[in-house]
Amino acid sequence: MTDDARPELRASDTDRERVAEVLRDALAEGRLDMGEFEERLEATYAARTYGELVPITRDLPAGSAPAPVSFAKAPVRDDSWSSRIVGGEGSSSGGIAILSGFERKGRWTVPKRFKCLAFLGGADLDLRDANFADREVEINIVAVLGGVQITVPPGVEVVVRGLGIMGAFEHPRDEGLSDPGAPRVVIGGFAFWGGVGVARKARKRSLERAPKGRGELRG
Repeated sequence: MTDDARPELRASDTDRERVAEVLRDALAEGRLDMGEFEERLEATYAARTYGELVPITRDLPAGSAPAPVSFAKAPVRDDSWSSRIVGGEGSSSGGIAILSGFERKGRWTVPKRFKCLAFLGGADLDLRDANFADREVEINIVAVLGGVQITVPPGVEVVVRGLGIMGAFEHPRDEGLSDPGAPRVVIGGFAFWGGVGVARKARKRSLERAPKGRGELRG
């Protein structure tokens, strides 16, 4: 272990969230059962040092360990749409919620095709801080007696093509105008006695920066 990754260093919220995302992927891929996932997730959020985080993902595939801690100041993130369409395979190819739930949020990469199954369970996909593997991404959902909530930031084009039987695929309340160069998110699939909701909300940091007394950003 290098000096940049000394085990006694205090872990940040970003470090813990990175490990939690690895665990969610491992659960979706069948590498962990629900009991193991819950036990490790609890240990992740209880971890105070980098050394406590490393063992949690040690037996998962290469690349699962948290990135080394660095004392270098992180560069300011470029939030232009072009910087958020990054190519590659995406950080998660899908998720499964059977009598359970899963979420994808924070800084993750949406693949070109993301598959989601919710059976007597729920899923939460938050794209507000996400990167995108392609200019157009597709989210394919099967919801049976379950629900999926998708949150997109303003400016993203959303196309909903899902079929609901005794269920529904909801469109964003405020369609809004898509920004030039923004990603296009196509949401399709099937909902039987289940529901898929799509909401357009500003990122939390945008809400925090909004001047008081000049109206609210409504989701």
